[in-house]
Amino acid sequence: MKNSRIDQCYNIEELHQLARRRLPSPFYYYLEGGSDDEYSKKNNIDAFDRYELIPRCLNDVSNVDTSTTALGINIELPVIIAPTGFSRMFHYQGEEAVARAAAKAGTIYSLSSAGSSTIENIASTTSGPKMFQLYMLNDREKSLGLINRARDAGYDTMCVAADLPILGNREDLLRVGLPPATKLTFSSLLSIVAHPKWFIRYIMDPPNPMANFFEGKIKHEDMGKFMPDSTFSWNDLGEIKKRWQGKFAVKGLMSVADAKMAVDAGADYIILSNHGGRQLDGVPSTIDMITEFVDAVGDKAEIIVDSGFRRGTHVLKALALGASACMIGRPYLYGLAAGGEAGVDRVLQMFREEIERGMMLLGISKLSQLDRSFIRKRD
Repeated sequence: MKNSRIDQCYNIEELHQLARRRLPSPFYYYLEGGSDDEYSKKNNIDAFDRYELIPRCLNDVSNVDTSTTALGINIELPVIIAPTGFSRMFHYQGEEAVARAAAKAGTIYSLSSAGSSTIENIASTTSGPKMFQLYMLNDREKSLGLINRARDAGYDTMCVAADLPILGNREDLLRVGLPPATKLTFSSLLSIVAHPKWFIRYIMDPPNPMANFFEGKIKHEDMGKFMPDSTFSWNDLGEIKKRWQGKFAVKGLMSVADAKMAVDAGADYIILSNHGGRQLDGVPSTIDMITEFVDAVGDKAEIIVDSGFRRGTHVLKALALGASACMIGRPYLYGLAAGGEAGVDRVLQMFREEIERGMMLLGISKLSQLDRSFIRKRD
């Protein structure tokens, strides 16, 4: 079988295809799907091709340094692990494996409040830098309680997800029977049984997809009970910041006007994101919005960019446009599904090697040397 091992995969797409073979179809579709017609999901990736790098020649690049500062933390790689839900559905090692891989790579791990590992488990797994992403769900008291737990567990940064007043229309999930549908389809069950390694691990230790909200195991039909709080508004950010009393990020913004409001509300960091194309379809790619965000609020808040990154050159393009770092979600989940912790290690290794090579070919030895003179947008 082509590329049957992670060490035979040489780019993110090859890990993607290996992950697809190893996952039962319903969980692959959960990982891969976007909303509606998936325009935004595809555009996130395609948009990078509209930007061209301008290399400088005959500079000493014998020693390149990929380190930078993001979220107020010195990191060895400008690639932050984005918060994603239900990681143990893709591999039994789950969020703990990803957190360990992030620490080894010298970067930041982000835990979603919809994760399948608890705040406390991740804190005991790694001493590396950590950010917690808060979803404000319809049980507001329980949601706010996660802030105290993250603070007590020693997380470095609190991140509020601002783009989830309702779940996006992810039709693939309805087709396979994952929430908001309440029952797996017969073909989904057949696909699960047809992946015995995954199935055996699942039976031995079933993942809890809402570990931070439920002490025990949650039933499939109960997952839809926790829905986004559509009353959550800018007025509520002050309470969250007051509870947290630390470094504070707002994620999911696509409007410069909202970025300015986030800064006014006390945000130290703005995470430019369209949720990987899983919420509102038909929005711009995030790379197309970087310069607008940087020019509007870059002197007041750090701009980090999420969505669509598949190559080290993608990261370099974002940094040249003014972002301080990028976030990856699906790429590390491909690695996790393909090979557990070793697969995530492989993803971060790929990004590191591609960034180093790209820096040398651009003629720079430090990321701080990047600016807009290194990039142009095609007509």
